[in-house]
Amino acid sequence: MAAAKKHLVIVESPSKAKTIGKFLGSRYKVVASSGHLRDLPRSKLGINIENDFEPEYISIRGRGSLIKELKKEAKKSDRIYLATDPDREGEAISWHLQFLLGIDNKEPCRIVFNEITKKAIKEAVKNPRLVDIKLVDAQQARRVLDRLVGYSISPLLWRKIRRGLSAGRVQSAALSMICDKEAEIKAFVPEEYWTVTALFRKQKEFSAKLHQYMGQKIALSKEEDTDRVLSAIKGNVFTVETVEEKERQRKPYAPFTTSSLQQEASAKLNFTAKKTMQIAQQLYEGIMIKGDGTAGLVTYIRTDSVRISQEAKEAAKTYINERFGPEYHSDNFFSNKKKEVQDAHEAIRPSSIELDPEKIKDSLNKDQYNLYRLIWSRFVASQMKPAIYYGVSADIENSGYMFRATGSKLKFDGFLKVYSPGKEDEKMLPHLEKGETLDAEDILADQNFTQPPARFTEASLVKELEERNIGRPSTYAPIIGTLTERKYIIREKKLLVPTDLGELVNQMMNEYFKNIVDLNFTAEMEDRLDDVEIRDTDWKEIIRDFYADFKKDLEHADNNIEKVEIEDIKTDEVCEKCGRHMVIKHGRFGDFMACSGYPECKNTKQILKTTGVPCSRCGKDIVQRKSKKGKIFYGCSGYPNCNELYWNKPIEKKCPKCGAYLVEKKSKDPKYACSNSECDYKE
Repeated sequence: MAAAKKHLVIVESPSKAKTIGKFLGSRYKVVASSGHLRDLPRSKLGINIENDFEPEYISIRGRGSLIKELKKEAKKSDRIYLATDPDREGEAISWHLQFLLGIDNKEPCRIVFNEITKKAIKEAVKNPRLVDIKLVDAQQARRVLDRLVGYSISPLLWRKIRRGLSAGRVQSAALSMICDKEAEIKAFVPEEYWTVTALFRKQKEFSAKLHQYMGQKIALSKEEDTDRVLSAIKGNVFTVETVEEKERQRKPYAPFTTSSLQQEASAKLNFTAKKTMQIAQQLYEGIMIKGDGTAGLVTYIRTDSVRISQEAKEAAKTYINERFGPEYHSDNFFSNKKKEVQDAHEAIRPSSIELDPEKIKDSLNKDQYNLYRLIWSRFVASQMKPAIYYGVSADIENSGYMFRATGSKLKFDGFLKVYSPGKEDEKMLPHLEKGETLDAEDILADQNFTQPPARFTEASLVKELEERNIGRPSTYAPIIGTLTERKYIIREKKLLVPTDLGELVNQMMNEYFKNIVDLNFTAEMEDRLDDVEIRDTDWKEIIRDFYADFKKDLEHADNNIEKVEIEDIKTDEVCEKCGRHMVIKHGRFGDFMACSGYPECKNTKQILKTTGVPCSRCGKDIVQRKSKKGKIFYGCSGYPNCNELYWNKPIEKKCPKCGAYLVEKKSKDPKYACSNSECDYKE
């Protein structure tokens, strides 16, 4: 009897293949494509403009053996399921796989699932569908448009400014936002204003701020105005005019979308957008849970939707009722403010609410645990009652001047039981009655100045991009990464600051490619691209309309932009080969030092960041270095003659137990530990 043929399931990542393989059993072989196998060529534009912008796809270099292996497996299988990610990019990968493996386009071979659980996978296999060409075209439209912009403007920047620069449809708009914010800050002129605060005591100290005069809002812009107020009220009694008491609700937030997860992880965990997406992907693809096997912990992580399934709502209800009591549960419904492009996917939520973060903490690393706890608690909180505060406000009058005191206290914690969005003032006022008089213990007059607008953080930039409809949440992390890698922006603490190079590129883009950096144009283009998916718009029509004007802008820019000479930064370091000074150059893999005598002298050096700690072996400086994989470590500047090495930053303090250097730990507790692996000293 012939052995039964196996079913072949193709996913994107090896870790996902491993998780799904355990769910499907021996009759299924699950393999990974490891992303795209077919794409536009890297060495040229790869779009036939004369043939109505037809993409010229090729097999990606280095993926030939994998394609060959997949074809071999496909021939041995009686059924092929394409199980790439459930979004535009995933649909396009499935479409390319369909072409490479010769699967009939009328064959229902595409399976999708929002979470990697046994139930979801089994259900998906039972319900295969056709590859959705509308989703594929929506991806192709973006790919072709981004390629036209990037591969046309970037070489221009190379010729006119320097090699290694780039421009992009969404990247350049984001850079423009950061540069515009910097211009606002530079142009900002602070304005003086004064505040007057009265301090009282009745059982406890409380304060009230001046906010009106004779029923009209008052603004004090000068010290003389403030002195007149102080003179008018000095020595007079304060009378309580009104006391208002009311309950106030604080409603729970919707479960996470891609964008809100990036923002909250930045604010609460200090994660970059890139780090958030990397860890979220790990949680989605599957984690080995001790005693339970491999499980996908969260639903699909690229989504614009706040919707959750009825099944998930019921699970949350049961959990909340059992854990906290029925008084905490609320059947909350959240809807998207914007259109329904990615509403095919739920919000980001735990695959199983029963997998409490504390139960599985030992199976997760620190970052995985923190992000999973954030997702889990936000979801549970979304199905809970609002928090209720008891609030009091009192208006206190003196000589026509009205001061207001406010206070509040938590009455019912509701969703705050599991999720804290941020601090809430719980300062309560003493009991006050209308008509009662008060004596001020002190009256404070403070000079203030208006503050310039704040620079963007990653979180606030992501929020602004989303609100302005620039790009899509799945692109935010790579956009910020590219702007940083190109040295268009730098991070100062958590703030994003444009560099001189970034300002220069932005200025050129604003002068010659106004549409690319115009936020309204970029948002409208995003809507048109979404219409390919929603309204079946012809994607090539969008490209045709765009390219007509873009081609003219490109020709005008090429003819009119003068080459910019960027001076190298001189250093005090002398070239040991020829005696000239070394200068800092910008290369593809970062900054480096080169001899100013180039091309006669081609000497180059790494830029080494010193720690100020002398090597315990030879006395030379310990410097910061990078491994081939990009990991930072600390080693002797005398390498290769001295190979002293530390994986954590050493400090100039010796261990009291063994005499080795202490090193800084990434965790706050303990802050320092001995660098000697055989010594357990910590402080």
